[in-house]
Amino acid sequence: MSDSYLSPLTAADGDNIAVQDWPFTDNGLDDDSPRGTVLVVHGLGEHAARYAGVADALNQWGYTVRSYDQVGHGDSGGARGVLPYDTRLLDDLTDVVDSTRRIMAANEPLILLGHSMGGVVAAQFVLHKMRRVEGLILSSPAFDPGLSKAQKLLLSSLMSVAPNTRVGNGLKQAYLCRDAEVIRAYQSDPLVHDRINARLAQWIYREGAACISAASVWSTPTLLVYAGADRLVNPQGSRAFAQAAPSKVVRSHCFEAMYHEILNDPERDQVLGLMHNWLTQLRA
Repeated sequence: MSDSYLSPLTAADGDNIAVQDWPFTDNGLDDDSPRGTVLVVHGLGEHAARYAGVADALNQWGYTVRSYDQVGHGDSGGARGVLPYDTRLLDDLTDVVDSTRRIMAANEPLILLGHSMGGVVAAQFVLHKMRRVEGLILSSPAFDPGLSKAQKLLLSSLMSVAPNTRVGNGLKQAYLCRDAEVIRAYQSDPLVHDRINARLAQWIYREGAACISAASVWSTPTLLVYAGADRLVNPQGSRAFAQAAPSKVVRSHCFEAMYHEILNDPERDQVLGLMHNWLTQLRA
């Protein structure tokens, strides 16, 4: 497993952002400089360190990897599961991208990899062209969180009277992935939580739908990989995005049998192989 280190970054509003780095090493490759930097944006209730396995694969392919704990997650500041104001997730990603660019070579490509909620954050960042990135990988993005009518009604009520009220996020851990060891590690992880406030739930629901609506004008090279048997988000959101997006810009693949965390599935090598091929073509 690749070496990593954790370092603090101060957000624009003064809060702490915990940044995780997996530095590039040449690993016997033809050159001694990285082929790019991949910045991972994690999902709801989890944290950056859960992507160590993905970082290890990317390091072996010649990429520097960086991730960070989003507000209210992991070792970063903020109450667990609370989005304090609507732009906070994008503000933090902007801060992290800016700090990352400062330590990258001028001509080095930066690729975002967003999973689930992080997929919505990364996609919104790209959609609004908040900073230049050379590519985007979306893993089971929460474009459609699959809210029932009752959940939508409850969310609307909470937003009206108590937007910062925290409730359980409703994620059923048994459906994270098909690897029992990964689920046990998730359940015993002290940095994992199940909290979400109404503002964060509303943001995911609204901005995920906005990504689908904007798919037809997508212009950033994107790889969309998602789970056909996903029970934590509705895979129809990814299908709708893929169908509307320009095929020359967005490449998509549905892994029909997999659960939500396709990068932690027993057959994860299929996903990683697709990612590797896409990254290679992106550099061509």
